[in-house]
Amino acid sequence: MTPSETQLDKPAEADTRSQTSSPCWKIELLYDGACPLCLREVNFLRKRDAGRGLVAFVDIADDNYTPEEHGDIDFETAMGRIHAVLPDGTVIKNIEVFRRTYKVLGIGWIYAATNWPIIRPIVNQIYDVWADYRLALTGRSNLATIVAERRQRLEGQPSGRCRLNN
Repeated sequence: MTPSETQLDKPAEADTRSQTSSPCWKIELLYDGACPLCLREVNFLRKRDAGRGLVAFVDIADDNYTPEEHGDIDFETAMGRIHAVLPDGTVIKNIEVFRRTYKVLGIGWIYAATNWPIIRPIVNQIYDVWADYRLALTGRSNLATIVAERRQRLEGQPSGRCRLNN
């Protein structure tokens, strides 16, 4: 598959990787593009990135999302907790994603206190509760239903996940 074919299969903003072996981004943030609160956060972060390409934003809700290209993080896992991939392939998740992303964007001070020994476990626990109830709090179906609907939708598409407009 040529680079131009790859670009046709993905939204323009979803893949900001360099065509070389070393990406230009410092962190690849996997987010749920169907979540209104997640989108609000991503829009804030995009503004902070200001086109520098420090953060690669990957919408896991896009039907063209492929785990193999993003740290082998499958859709269900990515929906359960926020994940990010570092340029060396290291996968991080939960509050650490926010700490690292904000730091890359030069606003790490916002999350700095969440790494303090007394505050860290409290913030981690709050995030766990948020992640467990995120779908319900945003008026969406439960995770099992979302995964099943996605699987059914994707099974109806050709194997290359390309949609033909006829």
